[in-house]
Amino acid sequence: MKNVKQWMLLSAALMVGATGVLAQEMSHGIKGGFTLSNLYIDRDELDDENARMGFHAGFFSQAMFAETFGFQSEFLFTTKGTEGEYDGFVDQTVNFNMSYIDIPVFAVLRPVEVLEVYAGPYLGFMLNSNIKYSGAIEGEEELDRDHFNTLDYGVAGGVALNFGGVQAGARYYVGLQELADSDASRALLGDSKHSYGQLYVALRF
Repeated sequence: MKNVKQWMLLSAALMVGATGVLAQEMSHGIKGGFTLSNLYIDRDELDDENARMGFHAGFFSQAMFAETFGFQSEFLFTTKGTEGEYDGFVDQTVNFNMSYIDIPVFAVLRPVEVLEVYAGPYLGFMLNSNIKYSGAIEGEEELDRDHFNTLDYGVAGGVALNFGGVQAGARYYVGLQELADSDASRALLGDSKHSYGQLYVALRF
């Protein structure tokens, strides 16, 4: 797994470093939209699980080396998490709410002017996390980041449609890093990883 992280970091660095030197077309912009996230927790005590509706927003930079191929890097604030309903000694609903800075780096295929297809790695850095309880126990508390692997990473892909300087698109991210990093967090989360989809609108400058 360490080799996977190193490969992703090296790939992202090479992509970003080459853009300014070789690009024939450069563009930048802002983007934002909805995020629907889940953790797919595999625990016997978990009776049901629901996705968390959140959002993402940030900036992007695109470099096209030809009319049909290029790279795009992004810097995004992203909310992630899930809602789990646990059966045990008492019934309990637990909402896991987390926020990250995500940095995806995509290869871009543009077969026609209106359509773009994306695929590539991403890195995520946890900013904060909290948990909300409802059921037998009610409350909310901030969680110590020491309970988690604060570096998230994985792969992502998506498509987008261009309408002049406006773009509408969809993405799906698959995390490769287990979130829990302590006995307490594993008791609730097991070996779960982030998985989330996004719908967004972008404005290109």
